[in-house]
Amino acid sequence: MRPRKGWQTMRRNVFVWVFLSIALVLFLSMGGCGGGTPTSPIASKGKPAAEKKEPMKVVEKKEPEKPVEPEYAYNPKGKPDPFKPFIQLTPIRGSTVPLTPLQRYEISQLKLVAIIASPDGNVAMVEDAAGKGFFLKRGVAIGKNDGKVTKVLRDRVVIEEVYQDIFGQTKSNEVILTLQKPEEGGES
Repeated sequence: MRPRKGWQTMRRNVFVWVFLSIALVLFLSMGGCGGGTPTSPIASKGKPAAEKKEPMKVVEKKEPEKPVEPEYAYNPKGKPDPFKPFIQLTPIRGSTVPLTPLQRYEISQLKLVAIIASPDGNVAMVEDAAGKGFFLKRGVAIGKNDGKVTKVLRDRVVIEEVYQDIFGQTKSNEVILTLQKPEEGGES
C-alpha cells in the first residue's frame, strides 16, 4: 500500500525547510570569519601612493594597584562550636563513686515488671534484656544519666535525671516507667 500523495509532499516540504534553516545558520556563523588581511582602498590615479599613515600608538592603561589584604584567619573566641549539638545532655557526676549495676544501663533498656505495695513504701521490680531483675525504692540511683527514683506509684515509677544544658544550667528530666497490664488469655 502506498502512502498518500499529500503526505509525501508535506514530508518533502519539512525536509526542505530544515535544510534551508541549517544552511542559513551556517552562512551567518561563517560571515564573520574573514581570515585574510584587510583590504586597502584602491588608490586613485592622480594621487601618489607613497603617502603612508603611521600606525596609531597604543597607550597602555595602568590599573591602580590594589591594596594587599591580609589573609583571613578565623578566631573562634566567643563563638559556639558549629559541630556540637544544640542540646547536649551531660550528666552531672560530682564524685568518682563506683557505679551500681542499675547505673550501667540506660533507662530505656529496663522493663518494669512488678510493683509491690507495702506500708513502708512501694517497691518496684525492673529487669534487663537478659531477664536479670532489680528492685527499686524511692531514692535509688538508676541509669547512665544520674537518675534517681522519685516516686513508686501503683502503676508506674517516676525517675528524675539531672543534666546540664548547653548554657551550663542544671535541668531535670522526668522519665516514667509504666507497668504493662497482663493480657487476657496469657499465662496465669
